[in-house]
Amino acid sequence: MAKFLAKLLGCTLPSKGASPMFESTSHSRVGLKASTKQKTTIFSTLANEKSLSDCKKEQQWKPSMYSSITPICFASPLLEKPVGKESMPQTPPFSAMFDSSGYNRNLYQSAEDSCGGLYYHDNNLLSGSLEALIQHLVPNVDYYPDRTYIFTFLLSSRLFMHPYELMAKVCHLCVEHQRLSDPNSDKNQIRKIAPKILQLLTEWTETFPYDFRDERMMRNLKDLAHRIASGEEQTYRKNVQQMIQCLIRKLAALSQYEEVLAKISSTSTDRLTVLKTKPQSIQRDIITVCSDPYTLAQQLTHIELERLNYIGPEEFVQAFVQKDPLDNDKSCYSERKKTRNLEAYVEWFNRLSYLVATEICMPVKKKHRARMIEYFIDVARECFNIGNFNSLMAIISGMNMSPVSRLKKTWAKVKTAKFDVLEHQMDPSSNFYNYRTALRGAAQRSLTAHSSREKIVIPFFSLLIKDIYFLNEGCANRLPNGHVNFEKFWELAKQVSEFMTWKQVECPFERDRKILQHLLTVPVFSEDALYLASYESEGPENHIEKDRWKSLRSSLLGRV
Repeated sequence: MAKFLAKLLGCTLPSKGASPMFESTSHSRVGLKASTKQKTTIFSTLANEKSLSDCKKEQQWKPSMYSSITPICFASPLLEKPVGKESMPQTPPFSAMFDSSGYNRNLYQSAEDSCGGLYYHDNNLLSGSLEALIQHLVPNVDYYPDRTYIFTFLLSSRLFMHPYELMAKVCHLCVEHQRLSDPNSDKNQIRKIAPKILQLLTEWTETFPYDFRDERMMRNLKDLAHRIASGEEQTYRKNVQQMIQCLIRKLAALSQYEEVLAKISSTSTDRLTVLKTKPQSIQRDIITVCSDPYTLAQQLTHIELERLNYIGPEEFVQAFVQKDPLDNDKSCYSERKKTRNLEAYVEWFNRLSYLVATEICMPVKKKHRARMIEYFIDVARECFNIGNFNSLMAIISGMNMSPVSRLKKTWAKVKTAKFDVLEHQMDPSSNFYNYRTALRGAAQRSLTAHSSREKIVIPFFSLLIKDIYFLNEGCANRLPNGHVNFEKFWELAKQVSEFMTWKQVECPFERDRKILQHLLTVPVFSEDALYLASYESEGPENHIEKDRWKSLRSSLLGRV
């Protein structure tokens, strides 16, 4: 993981002739140190801190509407009928969870808080002890935490403790404080609290399902769910079964996806190795497989959305987890660094960049190379119009790699006006100002979309990771008094929640298995092989290039 982060964070934007990965300077954030009728396109949318540690006036729990989000495993609300006068706590969609400042300003309207150790400013939670924050997560008869708090705390808590440790504490508070283990407890009280606990577990399993790959998590979940379902209400038992079955389906789908990734990785071969055993004349290029650049952009969007969908929100935090200074447990906290889907997505970006460079360097004739460059310019332009910025940047990156950019005779035959426009849109100056403006336009279009196509927003992923990295590095997780710096985590949750909204979009384009298979499995050149192909196409221009050409011919082809 450290090697992956070093690659991701230590690279620079390719002006002509660099590697596929990029570098950025972060925006200033809350609590951060400042650091340095045609087809629709996104062009057409463009004071005093108050201590509340003595007592709590409990926040009254009131049901609301589900708004536009539908629970992943249920077609209807969790309970089929109200419990007494109250129904299950309903929650808003991710896009409505945070306002522009980074957190929901209507969360905490009570003047006092009995949990102790929680500090507010203007009715917004800024910090608190870890124990107090955990207690604030657990519902009681008259209180249910807002979804913004649930998401933010479940996301950030893993910086301080393992998810299974948090689950154990939550179970203990639910069982002991709500007297679920007492056979003589008030059945009416259990009837009121049980649906809220079940809702909390549902929020957790739906939003952070990968936490439950840990057997300790699943064991605690089933134990607490069994206590809820052991009562007289048949509905509870039915909904507990639905929740667990949905979770198991998600985990099974994840395992299947990881098996497919592993299979693709194990069968990948260097293009040069293939060429040694297969004559170049029968090598199919991308235009042979898909002559229409618009179709290729759509198939790239399929791959992007599928891979985005399998990235858990916790992976953004786990990528940068470090030892909590107040944690005396010397055990390997590195176990929390489970980021394989995030890493696989970044690897896909690099593969696409190398695929573009390979396809351009492969043709022997100059006019064929020029045609390939113009083809990928059209693909990149359509990716931009779709809102697929990750594929767009990967294509630009591939065309800016040194083996491609040095082909001056080839580029002289290319009409580069459209490419210049795309490069301008993705210009890294002013912290990618042009790209961020285009991204906001795509996000705004998504909010008011009338079709599935208009909902697509696929961010330039490496830059998103770096924004989160700089946010995490820019201010401490804990304040000098030992409290958790929750203001930082509101902003972190805001950024990740935007991603959660974007990754849930279903791709509206028809799948083409032949094209997808080619994109995912066709061998690509290594960096050395790219340089060799480039020199073979257009000879070395200086002594340095000549020496490298001779060295590559000797090492890769066995020629002098």
